[in-house]
Amino acid sequence: MQDKKYIVILGAGESGVGAALLAQKQGYEVFVSDMGTVAEKYSKELEQANISFEQNGHTEERILSATEIIKSPGIPDKAPVIKKILEKQIPILSEIEFAGRFTNAKMICITGSNGKSTTTMLIYHILKEAGLNVGLGGNIGKSFAKQVAFDTYDYYVLEISSFMLDNMYHFKADIAVLLNITPDHLDRYDYKMENYADSKFRIIQNQGKDDVFIFSTDDQEIQSGIKKREITSQAFPFSIETTLNQGAWLEGQQISINLNNKSQEPFTMSITELALQGKHNIYNSMASGIVAKVLELRNESIRNSMGSFSNIEHRLEHVAKISGIDFINDSKATNV
Repeated sequence: MQDKKYIVILGAGESGVGAALLAQKQGYEVFVSDMGTVAEKYSKELEQANISFEQNGHTEERILSATEIIKSPGIPDKAPVIKKILEKQIPILSEIEFAGRFTNAKMICITGSNGKSTTTMLIYHILKEAGLNVGLGGNIGKSFAKQVAFDTYDYYVLEISSFMLDNMYHFKADIAVLLNITPDHLDRYDYKMENYADSKFRIIQNQGKDDVFIFSTDDQEIQSGIKKREITSQAFPFSIETTLNQGAWLEGQQISINLNNKSQEPFTMSITELALQGKHNIYNSMASGIVAKVLELRNESIRNSMGSFSNIEHRLEHVAKISGIDFINDSKATNV
């Protein structure tokens, strides 16, 4: 690394400010630029840290002289300032990619079109209840970069969107979870489903034989994607349609998880005991349970955590049953 690199951060939200604070701590010269108005909470953080920033517009001269640029996942490549950055061939990174340089913690990363937040929160809950020193970040909770700057965790559970994955290159998930792939945000992918699926599969880039890939074998897009790739990591599928030799599956009303590890007993749990109910949540629970077994947590601890978890607000919350019709609050969803 050069003595003094100049890094520009586009977007002064949770991830942008966190990245700015980490970059400053690592000795970078930092400038933050936001096309909109910066929330008071974040402008105060930047001011207190003496980090230079602007709002309601971009000063191109300052941006285009950067060594690297960290951009908010919400800024599309079609934005005028991004086009100019790409023309100058300045590297564009995600906050996750940047922060990953400065921690040796184990990374548990979850992506998918649906269920990411719920599964991320459930895995975090299971690990925390088991006494692990674990942080929560990515597309949920506090900035991953800010936690790397000021906290010390042994594990991070990160919700990773496709927008984040698009600007991740050297980052590696020690445990990667791919829940499902259904049409979403296709305007960012030239309206091509294969481009969106390729983005999701970046969750396993850089993985080797000591890493773990957990995926739904019931999802046709995932199956198609696997056939096109050479998977070098340890693969553990989950299914509610098929009995598997290894991974997680549903038999009647019971989840079974078996990683064929001689030092571990298989895990079983009735779906009626799960805190999260519904077909989609059986998938989420299976994926979370495999993560817990990979980390060799005790079955009793896993069972207690999967039975005590409270789901995040506005995500498939049962509101009421009126005239035989169930009303569900799913206002957090980004697709139907």
